[in-house]
Amino acid sequence: MNFQDRRILRIIVEGRVQGVGFRAFVAREAGRLALEGWASNRRDGSVEIVAGGPAAAIEALVAAARRGPPAARVDALRCDDAEEAVLREGAGDIGFPPA
Repeated sequence: MNFQDRRILRIIVEGRVQGVGFRAFVAREAGRLALEGWASNRRDGSVEIVAGGPAAAIEALVAAARRGPPAARVDALRCDDAEEAVLREGAGDIGFPPA
């Protein structure tokens, strides 16, 4: 992968996203897209995702997160660029290593 093509994104997903398999869904999608990162439930009921990899794959993960698994309801989704250190801290409940 070209370094210039690499992107790291923090995604916050709000709605009915806890207790519906959202983090596992994200981990499967990230694995399919060969992304690395993690996902975690937050105390406010949202899910935080940090993912790194090719920009096109990151955009595909964002699209999947907007959809969510069947039992989820996504009300809002916010994305911000993140630093490598945030990706590496691995603070999530569920990690997804690169394929």
